Amino acid sequence: MAVYTKTGDKGKTSTFSGKRISKSSKLINAIGAIDELNSFLGMIGGLTKIQGNLFTINAILTGAKLKFSKDEVKKLEREIDKWEGTLPVQKNFIYYGGSNKSSLLFYARALCRHAERSLVELRMGKRVSEILVYINRLSDYLFMLARRLNFKAGKKEKFWKR
Repeated sequence: MAVYTKTGDKGKTSTFSGKRISKSSKLINAIGAIDELNSFLGMIGGLTKIQGNLFTINAILTGAKLKFSKDEVKKLEREIDKWEGTLPVQKNFIYYGGSNKSSLLFYARALCRHAERSLVELRMGKRVSEILVYINRLSDYLFMLARRLNFKAGKKEKFWKR
């Protein structure tokens, strides 16, 4: 089977529900932002559960009859809480960087926040609000994971001071 279908040649794409919409729609923009984040997480590696959650979110956004579990938010929060107790208290903004993997995670966080802004633009009610909470928490998770890896690698955080 060929990868190309030619059905999108005129600027429209299909959703799970079969509806065709413009590739420039807010919905497709949000799905694309989540896809960019998902692709980048693949470069980092080791985050396949999160990647699976992002695939589920995109399927839901396009009309799949799936549910997104609130437990996924709780899982992220538990990890964040565990790490927060082991890291130095953050009193100022930190410069993003450190180890290679931490730097990639900081960038993934920026992509996650872009996806969040795209979702906010959708204003699709309850279906997106649960997803929005997960994406918001995911950006916190990626930030804390980057800080944790830097701490474990002995990379000292550099603080921005004005």
